[in-house]
Amino acid sequence: MSAPTPPAPGGPHPSGTRTTPVMVACMLSAFVAILDLQIVSTALPRIAGDLGGIDLFAWVTIAYVIASSVTTPIYGKLGDLFGRKVTYLSAMGLFLLGSALAGAAGSMEQLIVFRIVQGLGAGGLFVSVLAIIGELFTPREGAKYYGMFGMVFAGASLAGPAVGGLLTDALSWHWVFLVNLPVGAVIVALLVKYLHLPRKAAAGAKLDYAGIVTLSAAIIALTLLTSWGGVEYAWTSPQIIGLGLGTLVFLGLFVKAESTASEPIVPLRLFRDSTFTISLLGTTICGIVFVGAVQFLALYVQVATGASPTASGFILLPMMMGLVLSSVGSSRIIMKTGTYKIFPILSMALGIVGALLLSTMDSDTPRVLTILYMVVFGFASGLSAQVFTQAAQNTAPPQDMGAVSGTVTFGRSFGTSIGISLFAAVFYGRLTDELAARVPDGALDGIDRNSLSSDTVLATLADPVRGAVEDAYAASLTPVFTTAVPILAVGLVLTLLMKNLTLRSRHHGADEPAESPAPAAADGTPETA
Repeated sequence: MSAPTPPAPGGPHPSGTRTTPVMVACMLSAFVAILDLQIVSTALPRIAGDLGGIDLFAWVTIAYVIASSVTTPIYGKLGDLFGRKVTYLSAMGLFLLGSALAGAAGSMEQLIVFRIVQGLGAGGLFVSVLAIIGELFTPREGAKYYGMFGMVFAGASLAGPAVGGLLTDALSWHWVFLVNLPVGAVIVALLVKYLHLPRKAAAGAKLDYAGIVTLSAAIIALTLLTSWGGVEYAWTSPQIIGLGLGTLVFLGLFVKAESTASEPIVPLRLFRDSTFTISLLGTTICGIVFVGAVQFLALYVQVATGASPTASGFILLPMMMGLVLSSVGSSRIIMKTGTYKIFPILSMALGIVGALLLSTMDSDTPRVLTILYMVVFGFASGLSAQVFTQAAQNTAPPQDMGAVSGTVTFGRSFGTSIGISLFAAVFYGRLTDELAARVPDGALDGIDRNSLSSDTVLATLADPVRGAVEDAYAASLTPVFTTAVPILAVGLVLTLLMKNLTLRSRHHGADEPAESPAPAAADGTPETA
């Protein structure tokens, strides 16, 4: 079968789709989903102060990430079975419903529940964008849009903390959720009018219910383990040991389910490809460290240095600018050369340096030095932003392209949920000890310690007590980044083991002749996939 005729730039696709407005809608939805994770980080201290429950602080993000992680591979399969458009619109509708409910939340418990609803929709946005790009364009044409996707990721990451701070100070924290509604309305209108992909025949389709249930259970058990371990329960307690055993049991049941399912969520044959396996592990590590640590930096800036939500957003901007520069720069080099291996290697190595620098910060660290350390960390994050997805898709057979995209996207989301849970357990476990050691006895009597992150509560404390609280928060950040170092070291070893391949330039499934392998050379000249 010959390759499909490529569309004229911005013109109609053979399916009838107008590619320009559809790509605008796709990039806007990716922007909103990424922004929603970043925008909340600077509002969380104010949210915890207003609603109470600093002990539930991390769960506002964890709940969102768990829900989106669980549903990401499921949406990929639903798109294959029922069509991209109906799947995409369903995910967007659920995301907007969760946004409206979260904006009206009156307690921390309500907010967490509504963030779950929001996350259930968000899980379908990323994978739907990637799948639509793959269905509308050849890999060569699609490279431009994957580059745009990387820029959108960086732009949302750049804007998120500042927008979150501005909305929180100028209006209220409720608007960090409600702002999604008008943007979402534009996205839905564009997709309804201009996206016209064929609806898939769903007759006889069998969803992998056993895989969905066992994977969800494993994710929830592991997240609870990392969140509660050392905070709610001792690591050797029956509860934590039970969660650990439960995680292993559900993972085993998931593997068994996937080996017998006719339409598995994650086909096990994918793991025979070392590039896919390393890309999945690598993107999971990036989610753990580079995404999971951001909200704790916002907490450090606001509590340990006394910055307002707006100021903290602007303090975090240089870090996000580092992410933008490295993400856009590496994407352009990859598009020109077709080689990518060096970038994840540099990402992990520079990430180790950045984490070590951040672990040295205390409440007296100069602001300029703090920003410089954050820039290093952000630059490291951007170097691997889209590389693992490109590498996995490059070696994937056509019939598994959707599964590969969904699984790698899931890996990053899953890593994020584990990272936030793990770092929250490390941070709050240390914070309890630091407050007891630094704050004078009785100084916090009558004050809800769960609200200490609120700038309003901090302003009521006497200067010596506030200084002790700030020192306690700063000291509690150190183990977060020392914990990140060995995780990044594992990532560095994995990326060094990646095959040195060149990105393909022909359409998947087209009858064009395959590219000839580049001659092997002692200097490491790339091979062709």
